Amino acid sequence: MPKPKIDKTKISKNSKLKQKFPIVKICVNAKPNNTLIALTDIEGRVIAWSTSGKVGFKGTKKATPFASQKVTEEILEKARMVEANSCHLIINGTGMGRDSFLRAIQNSSLQIESIKDITGFPFGGVKAHNKRRI
Repeated sequence: MPKPKIDKTKISKNSKLKQKFPIVKICVNAKPNNTLIALTDIEGRVIAWSTSGKVGFKGTKKATPFASQKVTEEILEKARMVEANSCHLIINGTGMGRDSFLRAIQNSSLQIESIKDITGFPFGGVKAHNKRRI
């Protein structure tokens, strides 16, 4: 007698997606070659994460704004699963995915509480080389 097939899409491996988090943080790391997005609770524990490569983009297509939009849509779906109402955004990096990430979040039903940009920038620079002595 054959075993009944189980629909694996309905079974959640991650027990955190079964919990409810009304306020979440969404952290994006927009690198020049990829976009990484993490959904965390208010204390910073990761609930879910996604990247452009995980969504299915390869090579230089991972750095496109379209890839970032698709990653954001996947994270927003996971935010709906944990019944999130509002979010805090943390943005890091200088990649092309920053703007499309913000547009996708603004078009969603999540209420944005705060936006924090933690992108580092050089100031002062490194010490200059000594002059060559002949």
